[in-house]
Amino acid sequence: MSYIVDRRLNGKNKSTVNRQRFLHRYRKHIKKAVDEAVTKRSITDLDSGESISIPRRDISEPFLHHGKGGKREMVHPGNKEFVTGDHIQRPQGGGGGGGSGDGDASDSGEGIDDFVFQISQDEFLDFLFEDLELPNLVKRQLQGVETFKYVRAGVVNEGNPSKINVVRSMRQATSRRIALTASSRRRLREYEKELQALQEQDSILRDKVREKELEEEIARLRRRIKRIPFVDTIDLRYNLHLKQPKPTSKAVMFCLMDVSGSMNQAMKDMAKRFFILLYMFLKRNYEKIEVVFIRHHTSAKEVDEEEFFYSRETGGTIVSSALKLMREIMQARYPADEWNIYGAQASDGDNWNDDSPTCRELLIKDILPQVQYYSYIEINPRRHQALWREYETVQAMVDHFAMQQISDPGDIYPVFRELFQRKDLKRAS
Repeated sequence: MSYIVDRRLNGKNKSTVNRQRFLHRYRKHIKKAVDEAVTKRSITDLDSGESISIPRRDISEPFLHHGKGGKREMVHPGNKEFVTGDHIQRPQGGGGGGGSGDGDASDSGEGIDDFVFQISQDEFLDFLFEDLELPNLVKRQLQGVETFKYVRAGVVNEGNPSKINVVRSMRQATSRRIALTASSRRRLREYEKELQALQEQDSILRDKVREKELEEEIARLRRRIKRIPFVDTIDLRYNLHLKQPKPTSKAVMFCLMDVSGSMNQAMKDMAKRFFILLYMFLKRNYEKIEVVFIRHHTSAKEVDEEEFFYSRETGGTIVSSALKLMREIMQARYPADEWNIYGAQASDGDNWNDDSPTCRELLIKDILPQVQYYSYIEINPRRHQALWREYETVQAMVDHFAMQQISDPGDIYPVFRELFQRKDLKRAS
């Protein structure tokens, strides 16, 4: 019998397929662990990997074995201590159980732990943002507006004078002159060599007639060579540029966060968690998207990412200041016919009573007609404030406006998924 032993070294990433199969098989457990991790982690640690624990009973593999067959007669010995109907007392002191309780613990306290493995940062984010998307993202070319970019596509014989390729044109001119004057230059060298030989002879022996004929022929050949133009029209070469469709699904997300004094530190942390999730989701899934950060109390201002998430500025509450600033930025930098515009607003709902109707009017008249989707989250464990009641009228009038309430950190991820879940999945549920 022949035996074949494969001693080849394992290739790089050879187990990748097996790992992907494993992640697919235990997707439910991993998804549950990721959902729990989002609510427990700190703001600065949301995008790292995660340790996943799977109960041992869920990774047991089926196996085939031979059963007891045929007719068998057995005698089981009895015992001297117990008879049918006796009750067995619980052991004193309790028994030690090892592992997680799902393992096979013995009377000596031994058992088998659950299976634990580590998923990477990319795998964690894949599970975190699975089945999420920006609603109503429309490509501009579907609306009849297309943009193009010019790319180089070689060299052609005809074109615009401003696109002349000087190097290729001079190379072509040199090649043409060499080709057209090759025979003339060859004969010129032969005649010059013959004339030189005649002139080196003694004056008595020199052939004056032949010498004169050579001089005339040399002059004629030189004039012929000079008549060849240095650069001709047929030598010109032009750079060719072709138009290619340019990706036009440009999108911008406005993030509006209330940092007023009524927002305590716990509420601000929940708002930051929500916006960090949103920021990670946008940057991971969309290459061409811009994010505008706006903080507001009594006044609003546009800030960068660092100041948006970590600044400690506070004050009173006038929510309309943020909406007015958003409207100004949209008009100045993001026209609705060129950009897919999205808005996300987080607040505790506390606002001046006469300012909440202003917010409603700004949304209905100026902002919502220009945006693809607008979401509002109220971070408030208590009853709803005046701003929520005004926004309820907006939600009843507009389809692409959504609002949710967050009471504790455990609500953040479910609310986030509800706001940005893929449309077809919403219909199915």
